[in-house]
Amino acid sequence: MKAPILFSMAASLLWQGVQAQDSSAIRAINANSFARHIQVLASDAFEGRKPFTRGEDSAIHYLAAQFKALGLKPGNGNSYFQEVPMVSIGSKPAGNLVVKGANGEVSLQYLDDYVAGTRRVQEQVSISNSELVFAGYGIVAPEYGHNDYAGLDVKGKTVIVMINDPGFADNTLFKGRTMTYYGRWTYKFEEASRQGAAGVIIIHETAAASYPWKVVRSGWSNSKLHLQTADNNMSRTALEGWITQDAARKIFQLAGISPDIMEKAKQKDFKPVDLHLQTSLVINNTIKKSTSHNVLAILPGSKRPDECVVFSAHWDHFGIGETVKGDSIYNGAVDNATGTAGLLELATAFTRLKQKPARSVLFLSVTGEEQGLLGSEYYASHPVFKSEKTVADINLDVLNTFGRTKDVTVIGMGQSELDEYAQRAAAKQGRVTVPEANPEGGWFFRSDHFNFAKKGIPGLYLGPGNDILGKAPGSGKEKTAEYNRLRYHSPADEFNPDTWVMDGMVEDVRLMFDVGYALSNESTFPQWKQGSEFKAYRK
Repeated sequence: MKAPILFSMAASLLWQGVQAQDSSAIRAINANSFARHIQVLASDAFEGRKPFTRGEDSAIHYLAAQFKALGLKPGNGNSYFQEVPMVSIGSKPAGNLVVKGANGEVSLQYLDDYVAGTRRVQEQVSISNSELVFAGYGIVAPEYGHNDYAGLDVKGKTVIVMINDPGFADNTLFKGRTMTYYGRWTYKFEEASRQGAAGVIIIHETAAASYPWKVVRSGWSNSKLHLQTADNNMSRTALEGWITQDAARKIFQLAGISPDIMEKAKQKDFKPVDLHLQTSLVINNTIKKSTSHNVLAILPGSKRPDECVVFSAHWDHFGIGETVKGDSIYNGAVDNATGTAGLLELATAFTRLKQKPARSVLFLSVTGEEQGLLGSEYYASHPVFKSEKTVADINLDVLNTFGRTKDVTVIGMGQSELDEYAQRAAAKQGRVTVPEANPEGGWFFRSDHFNFAKKGIPGLYLGPGNDILGKAPGSGKEKTAEYNRLRYHSPADEFNPDTWVMDGMVEDVRLMFDVGYALSNESTFPQWKQGSEFKAYRK
């Protein structure tokens, strides 16, 4: 018990020093400058900030100009930019997805019933008479004694799998309602590729995915970006896609199997099922290899400049896409002009300090988050500061637009000692920290700190609180749910100065500044907690 006590005493003494810091730094984080940045970044002129577009040029040069004006050093040698080689693949299936069997066929309509694409850098990919297998959750997790592919050879076949993991249905399995990485769609595609499948199709379910079908539809109706690889992603399955619940039911009925099979798959002893069906699909691709950019700026440390604390936020969104109610620009005001503006607010605050941090502070705005955390993945593999010298990543993504709250959400609470840093900073504001309201959404794996975690670097990712000051309990949670339902990943995610209440995000970002400043002056490193799947990576 001695180590935690010593840690607590040291942190307490340090916190007293942090409280004595120059208050002008805190005041630099304010609603007026916040709103000015958001209004620019989320404007129609920035065309939704999609990589490879004029929107990217506008966004990254705006950020670089702001960092330069603050006197921050370029983060990549003499440049504020880090090149990220990516490939854009615009996949268009050649017609319906037709599933055939002895009892007939089912024809699924593109976008309404299914979406499909590929990561393979080829002008055309196809699957022909590929046998369909229902493989439950499509998970191989030895630490949980779970293997949906046990004894199953899926080479050349197409697997149909469910979203999320078994804990979503049975809280005695995995981490209960807290989604593991095994529940993420990215993992499902990765595992099917490792198994040698020709294709993989995920069954969408709103509750288990934590977003409606329209989010899948809009995300897959446009071109998608991937990091360039030496093998042009030929090691991945030819087909990746999703189907609706109704489409899945039709397929199971055609196979002569009750749709209840999806409920049975949630049980621990479930075995994969050969559906005795086949499907074929041709996908035509428009391919463009190009380079996107991360934006990096550094405030050098005064004593240990080789060590750093990272603040990260993704600048990208979806650009111009499918028209919804006459609007085709996906402005991404909340997601993530708020976080990007918050990064600039933090950078301003750190430059206002009279006593500079002992460690360096890296302000990192990454590309391609909406395409699968690509920019942060690239930075994590090509870091400016060595992983073992990187103290922590504090990530800003989708900030509070509805006002001050009694609490602040720590997404992935229980993972690392950063929980306690956030708790102390919140207490100074008269607030408390709480775990995420819907851990089944797997939010800890859905933003850029996750790529730092995979390198062993603890990440702090805060979300809006649940209880708005002066309003009914749960009012903040309702506002967040409303945003996810009505505006998330749609053209409706726009800045509205008449309805946005800025003081909540200001308070949350000031909390992040407090945590970051504390970390930047310590000589110790925050650790992963016992039971975290990332603890071994730090060692």
